[in-house]
Amino acid sequence: MGVVSVAVPVGPTETRPEESEAPFEVPAPDVPWVTIVHNDPVNLMSYVTYVFQTYFGYSKDKATKLMEDVHYKGRAVVSSGTREEMERDVQAMHGYGLWATLSQDR
Repeated sequence: MGVVSVAVPVGPTETRPEESEAPFEVPAPDVPWVTIVHNDPVNLMSYVTYVFQTYFGYSKDKATKLMEDVHYKGRAVVSSGTREEMERDVQAMHGYGLWATLSQDR
């Protein structure tokens, strides 16, 4: 048995099925997530600096700068990465007694 091929004319008002389908959209790259530490009336500034140095491995200068942002600005972004990584960091900050949240960076 042979294969029979049939040509169907496509005029100016007709479209091919593949042309009428919605174009394939490439998803945007993942937007990173961030861990935010918020100011609280409980923890000492020296303790917050210690936590940033201990958990994140930040230098004393960087940890102090982040602590000052928390204290004077009310919050600081202390890490960024995947959602799972930021969930881990938020849980760690809670374990140290700090108020932390995660958010998708914009």
